[in-house]
Amino acid sequence: FGSSSEARAPRCPPPFLRSAAAAAAAAAPGRRRPPQEAMDVDQVGDAMEVDQMGAAAVADAKVFNDLLEKAKDLETKAADKAPQAYKDIIFNKDLEDPNAKFREQAIYALGDFFVKQKKAGEISALTKELRPMLADLPKAKTAKIVRMLIDILAKTPDSMYLQIDMCKDCIEWCKGEKRTFLRQRVETRLAGLYLQDLKYAQAIEMLEKLLVEVKKLDDKLLLVEIHLLECRTHYAVKNLPKSKAALTAAKTNANAIHCPPLLQAEIDLWSGILAAREKDYRTSFSYFYEAFEAFNAAENEKAKTALKYQLLSKIMQNRAAETSTIINSKSGLKYASPEIDAMAAIATALQDRALKQFEEVRTKYKQQIDEDPIIHFHLEDLNETLLEQNILRILEPFVRVEIEHVAELMELPLPRTQAKLSEMILDEKLNGTLDQGVGVLIVYEQEQVRSTYDNALKTIKNTSEVLDTLYGMAKQVA
Repeated sequence: FGSSSEARAPRCPPPFLRSAAAAAAAAAPGRRRPPQEAMDVDQVGDAMEVDQMGAAAVADAKVFNDLLEKAKDLETKAADKAPQAYKDIIFNKDLEDPNAKFREQAIYALGDFFVKQKKAGEISALTKELRPMLADLPKAKTAKIVRMLIDILAKTPDSMYLQIDMCKDCIEWCKGEKRTFLRQRVETRLAGLYLQDLKYAQAIEMLEKLLVEVKKLDDKLLLVEIHLLECRTHYAVKNLPKSKAALTAAKTNANAIHCPPLLQAEIDLWSGILAAREKDYRTSFSYFYEAFEAFNAAENEKAKTALKYQLLSKIMQNRAAETSTIINSKSGLKYASPEIDAMAAIATALQDRALKQFEEVRTKYKQQIDEDPIIHFHLEDLNETLLEQNILRILEPFVRVEIEHVAELMELPLPRTQAKLSEMILDEKLNGTLDQGVGVLIVYEQEQVRSTYDNALKTIKNTSEVLDTLYGMAKQVA
């Protein structure tokens, strides 16, 4: 059976037993596999390649940052050379920037520089220059850059018509490149610019086409923006039913998605505006308060508008004394401005029931009041109400009075007083007549209608109903 040395040598198990033993050892609890002493050659090569790529990316990022810093320094030292420095970064093909992160930063920095220099035309031209580069970028990144450039252009003064031309040009480019997502958003922006330019027919036409298209795609967020623009446009042309329907559609779509806070604040703002138009000032104040809280949290400039409308709601509710609490609150003091001062002055005049003071405030703050059509509409209504109340109060002791004397008591011009008296007589708010030949107002006493006539009519009506009931019962018995 072999020599003694062979008998002492341990037997080597067959290959299938070795593999099974190794698997069992690996699966056994408390046992660890021995550490791998060496990596394969391919794995070492891959790790080195990844390290080299990471190092190269860091180096490129450092170069981009250095170039951006130099371009920003040129803004103050040599402003005429800064645009070219930024363009060298944007169109630099030697450095790796696969996600276009640094080029995007350079584009925005160049746009902000043009805003500081008030060169709106350069921003529009930059959009055209970037198109060859944008064609190689992902569509989402391209859409973000183009929309941001339009927003940057909007920061320059008196650039509305340039924005309209830029949007039209971008829409044509989007159609050629078949970029539907971007085209729909630029068209929405163009409709908003048409509304701002008072081109209501063109805005409504564009919004109607967009609605048909976007509803097929079921893009809820864009639908909310379109319906909100539609609401504003119909309100501007005083088509309140359609405006209300568009706002309801915007709310419905907003409830189906996670609506961004600022967009929800915009919906609340317009809900308040429409409620105020229907003279439901209590509800409108609640909406304006919600909108103000959201805009204030985001430090958005529309917070001042929402605060102004809150004050308007309190004034129209005849609760002018509460406006001082809102203005002097911690959040209200941040937005002190001539517009807020105008609302405070109107509230004071209303508290004093001084029509002349009210007129003086409207004259003093004419620009702040007239530039906002919503404030102008409600204050015009309030002015007429105050005027009518004052006229009726002054005329109470008179039966026959000179119109000139009424004008003196009210401290208003004679033609305005005469016109208002005529209007009140025609609207049957004042029972009287104007004798313009003599220049006097004759006030008639209110006729006391006896209740006997009304009671007799009610008795006849009830008797008729009783007789009809008895006739019906008799007919059934027969």
